[in-house]
Amino acid sequence: MSTFDPDALECLAAIIEEGGFERAAQRLSITQSAVSQRLRALEAQVGTVLIVRSRPLKPTSAGQLMLKHAKMMRLLRADLEKDLKELAPSSTGNGREEERIAVAINADSIATWALPALNPLAQGGLPIEIITDDQEFTHEWLREGKVLGCVTSLGQALRGCKMEALGDMEYVPVASAEFAAQHLGKGLTTHNFHKVPFVAFNRKDHLQHEFVMRAFGLQRVMLKQLFVPSSEGRVRAVQAGWGVSVLPELQVRELIAKGELVNLAPRDSLNVALYWHCWNLSSDVLDALSTALRKAAARSLTPAAKAQT
Repeated sequence: MSTFDPDALECLAAIIEEGGFERAAQRLSITQSAVSQRLRALEAQVGTVLIVRSRPLKPTSAGQLMLKHAKMMRLLRADLEKDLKELAPSSTGNGREEERIAVAINADSIATWALPALNPLAQGGLPIEIITDDQEFTHEWLREGKVLGCVTSLGQALRGCKMEALGDMEYVPVASAEFAAQHLGKGLTTHNFHKVPFVAFNRKDHLQHEFVMRAFGLQRVMLKQLFVPSSEGRVRAVQAGWGVSVLPELQVRELIAKGELVNLAPRDSLNVALYWHCWNLSSDVLDALSTALRKAAARSLTPAAKAQT
């Protein structure tokens, strides 16, 4: 089996992750010429093109496989660093900044329960990189080999990965007290939902539509939408009177209790099942990530039925 130059693998990963040769060179503290030379050498060894030189740059199918291999090498090195620190606590290790351990987590989980779960790992020196996306799309990052694990609403294990149910995140429709009093005195109903703007995360965010359809038994709805690509930003937009938003109950619980926000449909809520997917590898780092997220989810989310892996 061929042995690939770890520097060349990291060079490939940097080009893909940074979106170009110049930024890859800056990240690796080498020249663009050196980046090109390492990539050409790796492509010669593999025997095929790994990156399509387009705008933006895109990895080929072979390039995606090599990217996943590069990330597996990072994981092995992270495991080694962890073991060495346990054997020699005074050791600072020699891990490089570019060898980050990437996971994809949906923005609402980051804003509520997931980030505190990772505190001990980050404080312990694990070079975590969190990629954020909608919960319906985080698994694509894992499928393409760009991350080693993801929190997603996909309830089916991906090839070469293991999966476990984390629990259900409850969503409720809220607006500022002033906006609710002025526009939705009787709450959100089948007669008025189309008259008010809904604040969504981005165009991938279908939660607003899904809530209205389920709450009012409709098969299709048209909504006026504004877009704020931040979980915390959507809360601030709602507080400022932009309109209605379907937000995690965890995130708005205290604001509702204080009377700053109003639950516009207290009898209805939308539960989104979340799952943790990760590579099916034996790894202390992966095990630590899985355990941290599992425990945090158990404290914050509604328990879910045991998932089949």
